[in-house]
Amino acid sequence: MKFLKAHATENDFVVLIDVDDKLDVTPEQVAFLCDRRAGVGGDGLLRVVRRAGAENGIWFMDYRNADGTVAEMCGNGIRAFAHVLVAEGLVDASEFDVDTRAGVKHIRVISADCADAIVSVGMGRVEVTGVSTAAMGEQQFAGIGVDVGNPHLACVIPGMTPSDLADMEFVAPEFDPEFFPKGVNVEVLTELTDGAVHMRVWERGVGETRSCGTGTVAAAQAALADAGIENGSVVVNVPGGSIEVVLADGEATMTGPSNIVFRGELTNEL
Repeated sequence: MKFLKAHATENDFVVLIDVDDKLDVTPEQVAFLCDRRAGVGGDGLLRVVRRAGAENGIWFMDYRNADGTVAEMCGNGIRAFAHVLVAEGLVDASEFDVDTRAGVKHIRVISADCADAIVSVGMGRVEVTGVSTAAMGEQQFAGIGVDVGNPHLACVIPGMTPSDLADMEFVAPEFDPEFFPKGVNVEVLTELTDGAVHMRVWERGVGETRSCGTGTVAAAQAALADAGIENGSVVVNVPGGSIEVVLADGEATMTGPSNIVFRGELTNEL
């Protein structure tokens, strides 16, 4: 079984190409492959599947968190997914659709080769679900619930600087399980300054990651709302790089890089 290793702003993935949907990947296998010591290592696993009989041969992104749990959507993952489709010759168009558990997303590949790409993704509707709180250690903060196909709590911290954010103790958050019954990704970010914010994220089923694509959309929504702005563009700086998010009339578009770092082959035992 061949695989690829890819990352998008250092949110990294094991990618399995299963065009004919023949693999039945178990949670234990996913957790093993994503293990950074015993397996390949990654924040999650992407399985590339073509929908049988689907109009225009639509592709499906089967995304799993590093602990093996199924997730609805991954913004960085879908950029890597689209990059793999183009780099491996499975798609020869610069614009196409990818189906996810959070619905169909429109892809525009701005540039791509066998290693590097810039990909823009129409993320669809962004829904603000209310206000809630979270705590990390002794720190407590409030944020807005944002649904980007998966649940987020995006928290703008008044007066926080990028260096304050970098130095912040970042541990598993406590949150309201009634507000987020399926768990939540928690983003902590600075206020909007010159069209940009800095963000860190704790992803459910993974822990802190270098980036979270849907998290950057949630952060952009929270930053604009905090600044009293309805529509706009936000550059979200994460430890793994930068992503541009444009929000217009409740719809989001995310643009950022993808990198394929190596291709390999799994042993038969796996």
